[in-house]
Order: sequence, then C-alpha cells, then structure tokens
Amino acid sequence: MNFLTRFSLKNAFAVFIISFLLILGGLYSFSKLKVDLLPNIEFPQLSIEVIYPGASPQDINEQVTTELETKLKGIEGVKKMQSSSFESIAIINLEFPFNTDMDDVEQQVNGYIKDAQLPDTVQTKVNRFSFGTFPIFNISLFAKGDTNLQALLDDDIIPELNKIQGINSVSVGGKTEELLQITVDKEKAANLGLSLSQIQEQINQKQLSFPAGNLDGKELKIPVRVVEKIDVINDLKDLTITSSFNPSAPPVKLKDIAKIEEITEKAEITRFNLTDSLSMAITKKQDANTVEVADKVLETFETYSDQLDYAIGFDSAEGIEKSVETLVKEGLLGALFASVAVLIFLRNFRATIIAIISIPLSLLVSSIFLNQLDISLNIMTLGGMAVAVGRVVDDSIVVIENIFRRVRKTNSGMSDELIQDSTREILKAITSSTITTVVVFLPLGFVGGITGEFFLPFALTIVFSLLTSLIVAITIVPILAKFSFKKVPKEEKEDGMQRAYGKTIYWALNHKLLVLVLSLFTLVGSVALVPQLGFTFIPNEEQKLLVASVELPSSTSIERTNEVSLELEEMFDQLDEIKEVTAGIGSRDFQTGLKRQNQANYFISLNEDVKVASFIEELQKDMEEITYKIEPDAKLGIQEQSTGGPPSNNNVNIDLYSTDLQALQEASKSVEEYMLKQKDLKYVSNNFSEKQKQVVVEIDSEKSATFGVSGFQILGTISDQTKPVNVGTLTLNEVDRNVQLSYNESATSVEDLKSLTIFTAKGPVPITDLAEIREVDNFTSIQKLDGKVFAQISAQINSNDIRTVTTEVIDGVKNDVELPDNVTFEGGGGSDETVETFYSLGLAMIIAIGLVYLTMLITFGQARIPFIILSSLIFVPIGSLLGLFLAKEPMSVSVMIGLLMLIGIVTTNAIVLVDRIGQNREEKEMKIREALIEAGKTRLRPILMTAFATIAALLPLAFTTSSGTLISKGLAITVIGGLTSSTLLTLILIPVIYEMFFFKQVKREK
Repeated sequence: MNFLTRFSLKNAFAVFIISFLLILGGLYSFSKLKVDLLPNIEFPQLSIEVIYPGASPQDINEQVTTELETKLKGIEGVKKMQSSSFESIAIINLEFPFNTDMDDVEQQVNGYIKDAQLPDTVQTKVNRFSFGTFPIFNISLFAKGDTNLQALLDDDIIPELNKIQGINSVSVGGKTEELLQITVDKEKAANLGLSLSQIQEQINQKQLSFPAGNLDGKELKIPVRVVEKIDVINDLKDLTITSSFNPSAPPVKLKDIAKIEEITEKAEITRFNLTDSLSMAITKKQDANTVEVADKVLETFETYSDQLDYAIGFDSAEGIEKSVETLVKEGLLGALFASVAVLIFLRNFRATIIAIISIPLSLLVSSIFLNQLDISLNIMTLGGMAVAVGRVVDDSIVVIENIFRRVRKTNSGMSDELIQDSTREILKAITSSTITTVVVFLPLGFVGGITGEFFLPFALTIVFSLLTSLIVAITIVPILAKFSFKKVPKEEKEDGMQRAYGKTIYWALNHKLLVLVLSLFTLVGSVALVPQLGFTFIPNEEQKLLVASVELPSSTSIERTNEVSLELEEMFDQLDEIKEVTAGIGSRDFQTGLKRQNQANYFISLNEDVKVASFIEELQKDMEEITYKIEPDAKLGIQEQSTGGPPSNNNVNIDLYSTDLQALQEASKSVEEYMLKQKDLKYVSNNFSEKQKQVVVEIDSEKSATFGVSGFQILGTISDQTKPVNVGTLTLNEVDRNVQLSYNESATSVEDLKSLTIFTAKGPVPITDLAEIREVDNFTSIQKLDGKVFAQISAQINSNDIRTVTTEVIDGVKNDVELPDNVTFEGGGGSDETVETFYSLGLAMIIAIGLVYLTMLITFGQARIPFIILSSLIFVPIGSLLGLFLAKEPMSVSVMIGLLMLIGIVTTNAIVLVDRIGQNREEKEMKIREALIEAGKTRLRPILMTAFATIAALLPLAFTTSSGTLISKGLAITVIGGLTSSTLLTLILIPVIYEMFFFKQVKREK
C-alpha cells in the first residue's frame, strides 16, 4: 500500500480535491440518513387474527384455532406457535428463525388458511411484526370554539396525513357515531307476531336496485334498472310491516310500533388529563424516517391550529431526537478528549491537528456507505461512531509520530523520501492492526438472532470508519506532514519515561517467572469478580412513560368501566409525580389488540426527577385501593413502556400444561401468588383468565323439528333480546346513517330468556318447550402453546443477575408450590436466550481470535509471532471485569461486544511493538534483548497515545447518565478497563513472552 503514499505526495492537490468531495458527499449522506431509535429489523413473526362473530372461546378454539394449528404445523421452521381464543376472536402467533424468507412463509400461511375448513362467517387477517409496527404517536385532540372536530378529522386532516410519505396507518379513538335508532315496542311486536329480524328484512327489501336487462333500439341499447328505496325518514316511519308468522295480524306502519330517533353513540371513550378528547394513534411504514414523519404530522396539525388544540401523550420521535442528541454530544466530547490526549503526548499543535483529521473524514465517509446501504441513523450507528472516534485516530497517530520522530532525528530536513520511508516503516503494523480490528466483527454473523441483527449496523459503522482511517493515515497525513513540518527542533535525548520503561523491561526480562505469576494471580483475582457482577441481556433502563390497565369482569358495560376509570384518573391528577395521563376506555388492549368494553388503558407520563421503580409500587397500591373497593374481581397492571428495542430477556416464565382447565386455573393462581411474593420480580402477569357466568341455550333437535323451527331462528330471537340488530347504512334526508333496531326492553336475566316466545308455523311456542336454558361457568379465553393448552405466569426480573433469579424461581415453584397431579410445568424465559446469546458471542470471540491469528500469520510470515501478539489478550479481563465491578455494571450483550472489540484494539498495540522488534532484528541485526528494549522505548509513545486517545474518547459514554445510551455504557467501561490493563501489561509482558518464545536464540546470544 506504499504506492498510495507515493501517489499522494506527487498529487497532493488532487488528493485534497478528492478529500473535499468526500467531505461534501459525507455531509450530504449524513443529512439524508433516516433518523430512528433502532435499526430497521423485521422480526420473523406472523400474527393471524381470526374473527368469528358470536362464537364462544370454546367454539372458536374447536372450530377455528385447532383447525388452523393443525395446518400451520406443516410450515417448515416454525419455532413457536402460540394461540389465544377469546369470544368472537382468536390470535395465533408464529415465530421463525431470523434467516426465514417471510414472504414465502406468509404465502404458505394464506394458502393453509384457504385450505382449512373454516365456518363461512370467519374472517382472517395476517400481520407481520417489526419495530415499525409500534405507534410513533398518541395524540389527544380538542375542538376550538364550535368546530366539529370529528368532521374536520374525517374530511380534512386524516386525508392530509395519509398523503405523508411514510405513514402506514392513522386511527382515531373516542369518535361519536350518529345512529338512527328504531326502538320497537316489545309488547306490540309480540301481539302481532313480529320479530326484529322480520322488521330488518322488510326495511332492507325496500332498498332495491337491480339491472333488469336491456331495451334494444335501432341505434342504441338502453339498460333497464328496477329501483325501490326509502330516502327520507318520514317514508321509513310510514313503512308498512306485516307478520309472516301470524297471517291474521293486520299490517301496521313502523311508527305505530316503534319510536324512530337520531342518537349518538361512543364505542370507546378517550380523555387527556380528565378532559374529553379524540385520541389519534399513528404508525409509520417500516423503512420510513420516524423523525421526518413526526415533523410532517405536527406541521399538518399546525395548519389547523385555529380549529383544534392537541396534546402529545406518547411521542417516539422525541425520544429518538433526545437519544441522537445525547450520542452526538458524547461523540463530540469523545473527539475533543481524544484530541487533548494526543496533544499532551505530541506537544505540537500542528501534529495534533494532522492526527485528528481522520476523525471527521472517517465518520463522514462511513456515512456515505451507511446511506448507500439504507442503514438509518440510530442508537447503534451513532454508538458505533462514538466508539470509533478514539480508534480512528490510532493509525494517524502512529504515522505522524513516526514522521515527527524521524524528522527530528535527521539533518536533511523534511523530504518526500523521508516521509515515504517513515510511512513504510510502520505501514505493515498499522495495516495489520486495522485489519485485525475489522475482522473481529466478521463473526457477529455467527451470533444470529436479534442480537446479530441489532449489532450489525454498529459493527458496519466501525468497520467503514476504520478502513477509511487507514487510507487517511497513509495518504492525507503524509501530505499534511510535508507542509507542516518545515522546521522541527532536534530530537532530545531519551526522556525520563522512556528511561524508566527501559529499566522496567530489563528487570522484567530478568524476572520472567515472577512477572508471569503476578500477572496470572491478578487475572484469577479479576475472574473471581464475575459471580458478583450478575448476568443480564441488556441492563434495565428506567422509562418515564408508564402503561397501565384496569380490567373489570368481562360482562361489565362501558359506562361502568368509565365510572371506575374516572375515579382513577382523578387520583392520577392529584399526584405531583405525574405530568400527563391519556386514558382510553373500551379502546384497544396494548398487548392483544382487542377492543374490550370492560377495560381501561392509560399512558402515564412522569416528571424527569421521579424514581420510577418505587413510584410504580406506590401507584399500584393506590390503584388497587380505589378499584377493589368498587370491583373486587378487577385485574390491574402497570409497568414501564417498552422502548420497542431488542427484547431485554429480563423475564422469567412458568408454563403450566393440562387438559383439565379447572386444575390449570388453580395451579396458575398458586404460581402467581408465589411469584408475587418474590422481591426480585416485578410486573407479574397470568395469561390464564378467570371463569365468568354464561347462559347456555341447548336446543332439543327433535322438538324444534316438530315445530319447524331452525336453530338460527331461536338464535335470532334471543339475539333480538340481548343486542341491537344492525340494519345497515341508509341514505335518509341526503345523509348516510347507520340504522339499528332494538326492543324498548332488553332481557336482563335468565328468567327473561325463559319467558320468550318463538313464532312458528303452528303458532307461538314458549322457548322452554324447544330448548333448555341454564347458567354455567366458562373460561373467557383458551391459551395454547404449540397446540397444547397452557397457562403462562410471567414476571420481569428486578435484578441484574437474570440467571440466578430465574433458577431460584423455577426451583421455588418446583419445591414450594403444590401443583395438581395432572398439571405439568416448564420453567424458562429470557435467561435461556441470554445464555444462548452469550454462548454464540463466546464462539464469535474464538473465531475472531482465529481470524486475527490468520491475518497476522499472513502479515508476519512466522507462526510464533502471532502467538506472542495474542498473548496480550489473556489479560484483557483484568481491567474489564474490575471496571464493571466498580461501575456496578452487569455482564451483558454490550459487555460481550466490548470484549469482542478489545480483541482487535489490544492486538493493535502488540503489533506496533512486535513489528518494531522484527525491524530491529532483521534490518539492524540487533540481538533479541537489545531489539526488545529499543523497540519498547521507540514505540512507547505511540502505544500510550493510541491507548489514551481511545480511552479518552470513550469516557463520555462511560460516565453518561442519559437514557438511551446504556447499550454503549457497558461497552465503553469494558473497553476502557480492558485497554488500560492490557496496555500496561502488554508493555511488560510482550518482551517477556517474546524472549521465552526465542529462548534458544537468546541463550546463544548471551
């Protein structure tokens, strides 16, 4: 690669032009990068939503869920299949390995759904899951003055929002629906033998519009259409209704037996800080720029600021901007600290500027590559840049220091030849050290899963930056040195540090055994700290946004749920710790996506100074005190809002299996109570629902056949008594209106149902003559895992030692909880995946060390030299583990990535030292010991400079208290600690081990 240096020195102006163009290209690319919180990862998961109107959980499980599960088992590679069957709806989740072609899988799933023998009324929808499916906004909207907010949204704002490139969906909760309500007098209808279904049918018969052939003229063919319709409300009132079951009953006008009126109805209620509002949720397309989309959404709302006000309950763009701002600030601080570290060592301002020129150039050129690969600017790419800041100056430091040193030695002054010689002298060292740092990231491909996907942008950012920094070091740095060092003071004699280091090496070489024993003793002592660190996937990070829910018994009306919710919201309003509350009553459940009238959900935004963990405990107690007084059977849940990042794996699951649902319920309750008592667990949840009372109408087939009554007729009669009948949408008085029918008196008890009359061809018959009506207890949902009915009791682990707590909980359930004989259990959770990931990362490190060895073998051409260099890695854990222990950081994936990085960084220092030793022996024919001491003194400054520059650059990340950067904090502490200990030990141990590997030659030389 020396030809690049020669070319650059001969074509300095051309190199400057290229550099300028790269800077412009980098700035342009950086400005075009999509800004997001996390890498754009699509999870290999599919969710099938099945809607079967009116079906019970048992029916939907038997007729739909089980049928689909049997078919879906045939898809190759299914890791996990979990289903939940509720009333009228079922959700089936499928999970696959990360390398699965999801387009192909989705096609197979749709094919299996078509082949399944499902009931005619079943509707299915297949959804994919990615970071992009999380809503980026939850906005509460309020009307100003006499503005019709709902009409404004439907007619103007939502169409405008849907035009924004990158918006996936816009949904609004809390909307009022205008209905034309037809309330039928139950007694009059019964006397005439009329049911709601008959009235509905006769109204719909008046909405007729069908083609009736053509009139063939001489020149034209004229189509004929027969039309009959009701287009004004008065016509509907005057509609004549006749009874098909009671021919003797006289025809009547609809207005004589029913009250017809316009009403408004809310399917869900939404509020912001106790004020009624409409609530809007917005999701973006998977590859869209979150910040850009969010800005355009707010711009759209600003154009209507004279007609509405809005308040943001949840804004992911704000968190993204905060995280990006934090990482940029810490990256810039890191660059500043690295520059100061270089200046302290070089004591020359111009040399320092030349050395740090690689920082902006490397990062901007890496931005070009990121933009071309469509990788977003997220916490991983920014974290990569912040981490790379200290490393990208290393090559430039070594080059400029060598040129600076050689110029100070020579009498001829600065020349192209001297610069080329100085660069060539260290070219092999910097090239091999950069390539070894790059190759350690290749094994991340072996990690797989979400960890590999998540850290890939981080690795690519560092790789692009390092490769660019190598090119900068051997092209631009020599040119700048040529123009900057015209007059350089002569080299001084060895300074005190070099002399002291020379004596230290000499002593160490004479006391090899003592040095090795002390080093190994220190290593063993540091490894002993590991059990005290704890193991976690990603450290828990406090979120200032909470999600809470209150679930009342399943038959609770929305009005009753609203009453309970208002009590809770008034309590929230009085707490100083709470900033804002967005409430949704009857809105979609955060986890299942189901709309439930008996459930209220909340986004609770906290003030910045709140200690979240302790506040959640207090808030839960306050919520329980209010809710349990009103409804003892209510269920409450409150926890921090998930960032939508990689799974923290900080969870433990107890899965119980049994075909006896009653035994399964008892067992799940016992395990739940046990887990609630454990101090290291939080957010305990039980997916197994409670029983609720249901009324079963069992039809006697023989009797119903005798009277000519079908099951659907009985179903229709009962439905008329319990819920409104939807007539459809009619255009009346030039307005589209939803029309619904209901009786003035609904059935409210089993006795009411038993008193119903069924109209038959043989006359009216009591329903009790055709069917048995009884009250039973049934489960409100059925959960299955891989086709087996199960209950899962889950909790998050409130500790950094995930593995230990998981083991204790599983053993505790096994030994301390009495489970029924017909219930089996399996324990697991995040710790299983964490161990698997740690194993994969450990394998990646072994592969990385192998690749580094191979690289150095090719570079140095001797089998022993790479072993000498790699010996420096043995003592990396000393500083890393001590740093983590002092900082109270657990072992995590971030720490493992830091250790992987250290394989490349630490070998860099050893390569620089060993390369000089080789030059002394081959070119200057020095004895081994002389070569060791001279190389140590000569390379001491660049080794310390590169190490301190890297350490200084990482200090802002290591000491950060900002949220959103914890994924870099553990990594920074690991690298700082490991680099510090390995640098100090490398300077002593490499000479010792070198002599040991060449002991025969050393003996001859003596």
